[in-house]
Amino acid sequence: MSTFQVNDFVHETEVDSVPRPVTVTISTSVSRDWEKARHQHRQGQLLYSVRGLLKCETEEGVWIVPPECAVWIPGNLPHSVRGSGETECCCLFVEPDAASGLPESCCTIAVSTLLRELLLRVAGFAPLYPLYGPEARLIATLLDELAVAPVEDLHLPIPNHPRLRRLAEMLLANPTDKMSIRDWASRIDMSERSMSRLLFQELGMSFGRWRRQLHVILALQRLARGESVQSVALELGYENASGFVTMFRKTVGKPPARYLADRSAYAGTDRDGRSVPTITVSE
Repeated sequence: MSTFQVNDFVHETEVDSVPRPVTVTISTSVSRDWEKARHQHRQGQLLYSVRGLLKCETEEGVWIVPPECAVWIPGNLPHSVRGSGETECCCLFVEPDAASGLPESCCTIAVSTLLRELLLRVAGFAPLYPLYGPEARLIATLLDELAVAPVEDLHLPIPNHPRLRRLAEMLLANPTDKMSIRDWASRIDMSERSMSRLLFQELGMSFGRWRRQLHVILALQRLARGESVQSVALELGYENASGFVTMFRKTVGKPPARYLADRSAYAGTDRDGRSVPTITVSE
């Protein structure tokens, strides 16, 4: 666990007391990995990854945040955050009544070039920036861009059913386990048919699709730390890198090295633009 070097404008723990609709801080990790235990903010929070990989966890699921993406966390939602690799984060805090159209649930969003530049520009404002004038207009534009930012499918949902939640905990604890669906169902005292039906009802996806999503998220964490594709493949239980790359390409649409390179170089588009790379899981 590392400490943070936070900008001089305002510390994250003090944002609730700043009488402004939006507050931005910049945090840089001083070691390769860090974790912030479960906590919550009265305000909504946008956590933007300038570099490094972030992971946000709530009771409902896990969200992965590659470079040039961000996770939106609604106000008063308990969450924890972890960083993989050397990270730099831009944290935007938004008052509940500051703007309409912001996401009502936790989600990972793509950050357009304009939104990124606005975030970094606003991070340089004094805490008590003028409520009227150029600063206020840039804040309003930033909120408009945030409201239309496209959502990325980098989310691992966690089911609510007690037995399915136990299944999720076991898979997260041992993602390399190659047991069949029938064996997993047996471990939580359910039939394969019942487990599959309940998973689809709660998550909208099959067990195989859900497990592949988990593997992609875990792989992105390890790859962001600089691990090789070969070592990640073996850690996740694949016999060789080829099998892992095939799974990753089937899930994401491109091999892992290309995906990470594109994410680092790509700053997204808004909803009026063309396609934004997302994870779309196929059966």
